[in-house]
Amino acid sequence: MPADEVNVARWLLAVGAEDTVALLYRDERLTCGQLRRQVDALAGALLLAGASKGDRVGLLSDNAPFFVISYLATVRAGLCSVPFPPGMDESSLRPMIEVAGIDRVLVQRKYMPFALKWDLGRKVELWPEASTTTSDGQRLTAASQRPTDTGLLDSVAIDPGEDLAVIWFTSGSTGRPKGVMVTHRNIASNTRDILSYMRLSPNDRVLAVLPLSYCFGASLLHTHLRAGASTVLSASFMLPEKVLDEMEAKACTGFAGVPSTYQILLRKTRFAQRRFPALRWLQQAGGKLPEPLIRELRQAHPKVKLFIMYGQTEATARLSYLPPEMLETKLGSIGRGLPSTRLEVVKDDGTLVAPGSDEVGEIVATGESVTKGYWNDPEETARYFRGGRLHTGDLARVDEQGFIYVVDRTRDFIKCAGNRVSAQEIEDVLADHPEVVHAAAVGTPDDLLGEAMTVYVVPRSAGSVSEQGIIDHCRQRLPNHKVPSRVLLVTRLPTNAYGKVLKTLLREGYWRGE
Repeated sequence: MPADEVNVARWLLAVGAEDTVALLYRDERLTCGQLRRQVDALAGALLLAGASKGDRVGLLSDNAPFFVISYLATVRAGLCSVPFPPGMDESSLRPMIEVAGIDRVLVQRKYMPFALKWDLGRKVELWPEASTTTSDGQRLTAASQRPTDTGLLDSVAIDPGEDLAVIWFTSGSTGRPKGVMVTHRNIASNTRDILSYMRLSPNDRVLAVLPLSYCFGASLLHTHLRAGASTVLSASFMLPEKVLDEMEAKACTGFAGVPSTYQILLRKTRFAQRRFPALRWLQQAGGKLPEPLIRELRQAHPKVKLFIMYGQTEATARLSYLPPEMLETKLGSIGRGLPSTRLEVVKDDGTLVAPGSDEVGEIVATGESVTKGYWNDPEETARYFRGGRLHTGDLARVDEQGFIYVVDRTRDFIKCAGNRVSAQEIEDVLADHPEVVHAAAVGTPDDLLGEAMTVYVVPRSAGSVSEQGIIDHCRQRLPNHKVPSRVLLVTRLPTNAYGKVLKTLLREGYWRGE
């Protein structure tokens, strides 16, 4: 990495002009110059308080300026940021703190009353958002008001390929929290790759509704900081029509979401009917968006570029993208690997699938965005990171031009009466029903079939569709062995803080959408 990329926080903050608006939050605006000074001030305060290079520092905050300042300051000081999903309870937070060995947690003011009540099982220092009402807050406020000794910060030597900038937690097959170790170089490389095809400029302004504690949300911040552009921070997607109001009022040029984000926008809001004069691009990742919804997005906003992307937390953020101009000819594809990433689709015997055939293999990734593995978890690291290659667990095929098509996650295939059925295929068919907002297909235990095809469906409104109507819809489009044997209509699907469906809960068969 060039000299100015040794510390990725400094690299990200190096571009924006002094008076350019970096962050917008409600009625607040923070310029690039103000952001740089506040980041340096908090970074210096952390070091003066005794934090040492490599220490893990927790972060509990919604999408707000406090998150951005705390995250970047931790990295700027040569420490490792450990963001927690917003709204976590004590029982979920404690294992993460223990696994990561955290001694300090930077806490947004709104969460302090809850955090002070938690029994974290060890001495953990809580640093609240700057406030004149607490002694800790006064300390931080005072620190932010005096010039920072940048020499102190620059004296912290960073090895960009080895030193961690952040640990992002992701759920694992064992049920234990798994922390993905992301280096300074991982972030810089992935940010450069995304910018190479997004072509952002200082005139861009993204509306960030995805949590910044999620690698996809963080990548929006990274790319817009490095482009000298602006990020509009939205703390909640609970009122999606209000989110659209903000996107229009603040003249956002971009928006990003996971499949559930767009399913809600298309089926529960006026997103398809409204017009956003400034909007020029949409990003989608975090799972496969059903093809019927891709077509609906294209029809609703034909002049807006839609970037379909593929990635994993274990690869920092993005691994591939499909150019918007190829959506018609390569519908359903995740594209090809990014400039710094090599993607291969490998069969069980270790050979590559034949391009243009029906052969299916696992997507395996190599490159500078592939992370070091899981924090303090050599067993899971050895399982998924073998020989410097990330085994994604996603099964796919490849066409004649090398474009990759994901078939499904390995664990999401349903074994029904001797047939191996892709849940993704069933969900694509369900998404084509105009009264379906969201749907998930899973296999549930069945004495006769092994696994019964069960689908959970969120209708547009109560009574707009029936269980038999869903079965009839599938029967018209699928062979008999793929038609669901059980349909459950629910008000919502269980999702994590990042909007991804928790199929583990659905497979247990007890979810009723309450």
